[in-house]
Amino acid sequence: MPKATWNGALLAESDQCEIVENNYYFPPDAINQQYFKPSSTHSSCPWKGLASYYSLEVDGQANKDAAWYYPEPKDAASNIRGYVAFWRGVKVEA
Repeated sequence: MPKATWNGALLAESDQCEIVENNYYFPPDAINQQYFKPSSTHSSCPWKGLASYYSLEVDGQANKDAAWYYPEPKDAASNIRGYVAFWRGVKVEA
C-alpha cells in the first residue's frame, strides 16, 4: 500500500491513490492532518489547474510547501480533486 513519510512520521497511506505524472496523489481521508499546515503558495498547471500547498510540521521541523493539491482542478484532472501529492524530501513508497 502506498505511503508517504517524512522526518519519521507517516503523512499518508492509502490503496486508493491516483498516479498522475509519476506522482502519487493520496485521497483526502488518507492524510494525517496533524502534520499539515495550510500555505498561501499557489502554482498553475496548464491542464490540471491551480494548485494549493501545505507545509509540513513534524517534531518541531518544518518542510515548507512540501505537499500540494488541486481543490478545483480542470476537467481533465477531476480524478485528483482534493488529493494530496508530495515532494521536497517526502519519501513515497508503493
